Amino acid sequence: MNESIAVDSLRQSVSDYYGRQLQGTEDLKTSACCDAENVPDWLKPVFSAIHPEVLARYYGCGLVAPALLDGRRILDLGCGTGRDVYALAQLAGSEGHVTGVDMTDEQLDVARTHQDWHSERFGFANTSFLKGYIEELEALPLDPGSFDVIVSNCVVNLAADKEAVLRGVFRLLEPGGEFYFSDVYADRRVPEALREDAVLYGECLSGALYWNDFLTLAKRAGFADPRLVTDRPLDITNAEVASKIGNIRFHSATYRMFKLESLESACEDYGQAVVYQGGVAGQPERFLLDKHHEIETGKVFPVCGNTSRMLSETRFSPHFQFLGDFSRHYGIFAGCGTEVPFTGQAEDAIGQGGSCC
Repeated sequence: MNESIAVDSLRQSVSDYYGRQLQGTEDLKTSACCDAENVPDWLKPVFSAIHPEVLARYYGCGLVAPALLDGRRILDLGCGTGRDVYALAQLAGSEGHVTGVDMTDEQLDVARTHQDWHSERFGFANTSFLKGYIEELEALPLDPGSFDVIVSNCVVNLAADKEAVLRGVFRLLEPGGEFYFSDVYADRRVPEALREDAVLYGECLSGALYWNDFLTLAKRAGFADPRLVTDRPLDITNAEVASKIGNIRFHSATYRMFKLESLESACEDYGQAVVYQGGVAGQPERFLLDKHHEIETGKVFPVCGNTSRMLSETRFSPHFQFLGDFSRHYGIFAGCGTEVPFTGQAEDAIGQGGSCC
């Protein structure tokens, strides 16, 4: 089959599944595209201020609300009916702006219908929506380096060309900017035959990347050190779906990746440390950078060179004290392995998605 025809067919299938077949979260056959994480207390008022119709047609696998978004320029890839756009808009405030991109008219219609309602509720208007494909971001009226933060909630797995998505994200982020996103990953490469199953693809399973292939693509796109923030195994209870996927195991996971040209490919030790000084909303006692870095307030915390840069060359810098520099190298941090990074996959596994320092 011609490659362009195959891509068009895949897009039409996904658009039909989310635009016509699914009328609400309850129509999903698995939990892969349905957020099972508990909303933290500090975010509950944010979600309670979103229109009920927007909430009812939400499909996502995580919470894509990183810290310190006030006044930031944010892009949501695969925004659907706009739940995350309207949540992030409140966090960005009147000085920030959130742009949503989606390819499905029915989803965008819902998002746009309630724009004025949300503006009146929030007291400011700071959202916009564009129709387009997330693997063709260069075709949209978006300038390179024009976003501080880009998010995506269980959508990259639906894209026909995942690497193109990552390249486009890297291009649109400003230096020091962050791609913070949730998606579904497999513990092995999914057989090509399963990709042709419209339900499995629409349920965010058969389009899921093998986790190690994702890390390879991310690094090739310019993100040298992807960091795993949270993950959970997906329990496939639908008998028909379970019989098709066989022994493949899937995880919902949230990664964060920074556009920092100076990052190295491994966790190198320069004798550095940081002290979290507090002040980040929702994180008074400790700051969560990733699964292996919960930094307690006021306590000296040894870090590798990459972690130091992720904190000192980004929006997090004012909240930390930095000890040491790059003048002396002590080798690599012990224990930085390449096992499957997700909980329950390997005993004491530490993956490349999160530094062990």
